[in-house]
Amino acid sequence: MKPRSNLFDSIRVKPQHKKRAEAASESVCQWDGCDKPGEHRAPVGRSAEGEYFRFCVDHVRRYNKGYNYFSGLSDSEIARYQKEAATGHRPTWKIGSLGGETSAAPEISSMRSGRAGYYSATGRRQPGRNGESVAHERLLKPLEKKAIRTLGLEGRPEAELIRERYKLLIKQYHPDANHGDRGSEERFREVLDAYRLLKRSGFC
Repeated sequence: MKPRSNLFDSIRVKPQHKKRAEAASESVCQWDGCDKPGEHRAPVGRSAEGEYFRFCVDHVRRYNKGYNYFSGLSDSEIARYQKEAATGHRPTWKIGSLGGETSAAPEISSMRSGRAGYYSATGRRQPGRNGESVAHERLLKPLEKKAIRTLGLEGRPEAELIRERYKLLIKQYHPDANHGDRGSEERFREVLDAYRLLKRSGFC
């Protein structure tokens, strides 16, 4: 088949933009009493998504000014639509629930923020209303207990005691004082790591 033949021209596919332009030029404005070309689309309404009117430029402007997608809906229905639109009108469930079953959240959270969170995390004494200290200690974490034992201490030692013990052990196990002894170097690193952990946790 030759590219210039009549048969070839009959099966040639027209571009989509040409098809749309021809359809627009053939349609007439659907506004009552108007015979201008309906070159502009306007949505029919909420119950007819994907359907459009054809108007001329003047009438599509008038139509759009008075168009209200929520016409006929009550305030509660509009609010519900807006809420569902946030999730694309798809069903949702609360985190941690299965099969739509939900469990009530505790009324009082165990998490604390601000100043209360600081004293809860460090285990220090929180000042009360009259200026007196109110004891509020948290349980030691396993790594914190291990760090305290590494320094040769027990319980919840005071910050000054931790610093004194740290200085003493650093001098004792420093490589310069032990002529490069491998055991001393390993113990030296353990003491360093233990002190850094306790410092990050607010113990010293």
